[in-house]
Amino acid sequence: MIIAPLKRLKNKMGKYFLPVLFLLFFLITSGILYSSVHQKDTNYKEGQVAEESIRANKTVENRQATEQKQELAAEAVVPEYTYQEEISSKQHQLIEQLFDMVDNVRQDSAEENSEREKEADDSDSVEKVTEDEKMAAMKKELEQVDSDNLNFYQQIPSSFYRIAFDLSQNNLDQVKEESLNIIDQKMAEQVRQANLNTARQDAEEQVETLDLSSEQKEAVSYLVDEGIVVNTFLNEQKTDELKEEAKDSVQPVMIYQGEVIVREGSQIDSTAIQKLNVLGMTEKNQSFFPFVAIVLVSLLQILVFIYFTHPVKDKDKRENQAVFYVVAMTLSLVFMKFFQLFQTESVAYIPLFFPAAFIPLVLNFFVNRRSGILAAAFQVVLATFIFYEAVGTNVLSIILITYMFSGLMGTLLPRKRISHQGQQSVLWIVVFPFLISIILLVLQGVDFADSQTWIALACSLAGSVLSLLMGVGLYQFIELMVTDDSDIVLNELSNPNHPMLKKLLEEAPGTYHHSMMVANLSANAVAEIGGRSLLTRVACYYHDIGKLKHANFFVENLPQGAENPHNFLLPEDSKQIIFGHVTDGVALLKKEQMPQLVIDICQQHHGTTLMKFFYMKAKERNPEVTEEDFRYPGPIPQTKEAGVVSIADSCEAAVRAMDEPTNAKIKEFVANLITDRMLDGQLDDAQLTLKELKIIQRSLINGLCSTFHSRIKYPKMESEAEKMKEEQERSGQ
Repeated sequence: MIIAPLKRLKNKMGKYFLPVLFLLFFLITSGILYSSVHQKDTNYKEGQVAEESIRANKTVENRQATEQKQELAAEAVVPEYTYQEEISSKQHQLIEQLFDMVDNVRQDSAEENSEREKEADDSDSVEKVTEDEKMAAMKKELEQVDSDNLNFYQQIPSSFYRIAFDLSQNNLDQVKEESLNIIDQKMAEQVRQANLNTARQDAEEQVETLDLSSEQKEAVSYLVDEGIVVNTFLNEQKTDELKEEAKDSVQPVMIYQGEVIVREGSQIDSTAIQKLNVLGMTEKNQSFFPFVAIVLVSLLQILVFIYFTHPVKDKDKRENQAVFYVVAMTLSLVFMKFFQLFQTESVAYIPLFFPAAFIPLVLNFFVNRRSGILAAAFQVVLATFIFYEAVGTNVLSIILITYMFSGLMGTLLPRKRISHQGQQSVLWIVVFPFLISIILLVLQGVDFADSQTWIALACSLAGSVLSLLMGVGLYQFIELMVTDDSDIVLNELSNPNHPMLKKLLEEAPGTYHHSMMVANLSANAVAEIGGRSLLTRVACYYHDIGKLKHANFFVENLPQGAENPHNFLLPEDSKQIIFGHVTDGVALLKKEQMPQLVIDICQQHHGTTLMKFFYMKAKERNPEVTEEDFRYPGPIPQTKEAGVVSIADSCEAAVRAMDEPTNAKIKEFVANLITDRMLDGQLDDAQLTLKELKIIQRSLINGLCSTFHSRIKYPKMESEAEKMKEEQERSGQ
């Protein structure tokens, strides 16, 4: 057992034991994790052939690549244009106003001609309004036009006005109608600066198809050319907003930790160099963040554990928990590091072979369930550092989730020997973790034609099976190292050839047989309430070992017909001898380095009960004697097992002393005894419920009745020879 040297070491170091233990744990944890995150010196150059696959050492944004994608996204944005319908209406109005002015000039010219004809004699020729005069009149009309619209009319060539003045009214109306139709039609479409010439050219072609004279077509062409203008303009603000939205929608180009930048045997190109520059891997200085993270996670684990064990009042128990946790997690780290050394791209899933459920399972059994859950959680955290090079890959996510799930499954098993749990342990430790591995692989897009899939499944199943086999095979050896009452030790102590039991049989045979009877009764009762049956049996074997010192002063060891030696002693002297079998037994068991629980049951099996017989005798001699003087030193039973032994011990001794014990008498006595013990407060600390006391009562009654049942007295049978002789005599007569 390591528990004995551990106690000596704790006593020697005193208050420095836990600080030194945690310091060592911190150094070991940090050292193992450092070996995984430590970066090699690099000197990558463009054109160099990679001797091994180069993976990203951290997760960062490739800002240059992100900006390039953003620029491409902005360039791909279609510019936003705004169609202004009011421009079409304005152009229509301008054309109508133009014809109104032309009509005014034509009408004024006609009136002027009429006046000239009236004024002239018949013989005189009338000089009509000339074309120049009409143009001058037109200019006067234009002077009345709004300055904003004047530029439009000035753009119309003089030839249009000359044609308009020469055409008949019907022909001019045709020009107006066709011009407005074509202009309205084209202006109803979106005319941008880029397609303005195309729109005008289409309109010219349309003019050529009209059923008009050449002069009319020419006039229409002039109007169409000036009437069709840009009515759709670039919305720069909206376009800029769309470009910004397009840039914002671009996901950042990330380089994920563990991502392969250059594969082994491939040439390092400019793109790879750019990524390596972003990662800082072309520089020889190393990032200090992983090392800071190692220190923080190591300290966090220690702080969480200290906070977790702080409520434990027993210093020895708290220190034992710390030792067990530290050793278990150190072994877990070593195992993970071992599998990490064999991890390559071809066997990326080899870490699944790690028995992730074993350490939480062991802590659940030998410390408590919460420590197992704590170990399962920190196994995952530490695995992130151990498999640092795989961070950011699908492989690591499968490894971490499998570790977490397997570890938690190990803590869900009942806290009893795993070999006794059969199918349940196989389901929790093997089947369920293997199924979660299959689910994760399916989620990643499983390909059963890929050898990696079968390697992953094989490693996962092997890791789960290994956890179960280690839990079953190593349980008793771990128990032997960390406890003084392991099954191996208890089985050795239960051997009838053990020197102490042989001595008890030889020097106190009555006590030996009494101990065997109490062991059977107690072990059966404890088994029925779910206690430690084997421990109870062994403790019963040795619970009266103190009677060896004065064997003949206990009635069960007196020879047939011998007088009770207590008849010659004072009650006070007899009390000391009877009390002594407890204290002497405890001293002897401690000397023999017996398990502490065996010693405790020996010390507690009488509790603080009253030695009634000698108390009454002393009371007759001295009325001032008190009960406290004749009560066992105790303490009262502190465990269920000790409580059962205290009841069974008294029941067996009393029933053995009964005259003609019957089932009814045994049943009544056991019930009364348990009630008396409860009323006397002897079972207050035994943690036994009323339901369990009923089960114990029934078990003890059944055991005592089957052992001490009344036997039928058969008449003495004559020998076969005498029967034959009588038959011969009768036949001879």
